[in-house]
Amino acid sequence: MSVPRGLSAEEAEAWTRLASTVTPLPGRKPPKLAKPAHAEQPAEPKLVRPAAKPVMPAAKAHVAARTPPPPQPGLDSHWDRKFKAGTIQPDYTLDLHGYTLDTAYDRLMHGLDQARAMEARVVLLIAGRPRPVDPADRAERRGAIRAKLLDWLASSRHSQAISAVRKAHIRHGGEGALYLVLKRARLA
Repeated sequence: MSVPRGLSAEEAEAWTRLASTVTPLPGRKPPKLAKPAHAEQPAEPKLVRPAAKPVMPAAKAHVAARTPPPPQPGLDSHWDRKFKAGTIQPDYTLDLHGYTLDTAYDRLMHGLDQARAMEARVVLLIAGRPRPVDPADRAERRGAIRAKLLDWLASSRHSQAISAVRKAHIRHGGEGALYLVLKRARLA
């Protein structure tokens, strides 16, 4: 890391003009006025060799490439390992194939009502592969249900009960399905 270069005379002057127009918040001190790093400009520029770029050792580069991605929020690593290995067994399955947008939304909401009543923990939601769809699309193109699915879940009455949404393992549909992990019901 290099040492900050400071402000040039022009930058210090601009900062002073800007700082003089600021009114500090109550209980705060006014900003300090900047002093230029180099009071005088040298008459003749000096020739300076550029510093050699530091070479990163190969071992460190290899270690940095193997670091795992940060975990997604909502679940611990135990869950993520089970998702990756495909050992999760869904407690409830919802298939939205063959529905229109309106009927798919109703089926999703009623299905989540039923899954929560059964105290299901993992719901397998089959909705097809994601495809780029215009947000105003009303099911004229394939993939409209999948494109709206996350918005529906986020704005639904079930949003607070969903702990995480993950892509399904290939044995449960891969990219054409999602796992919804529901929070445990709290006893009042």
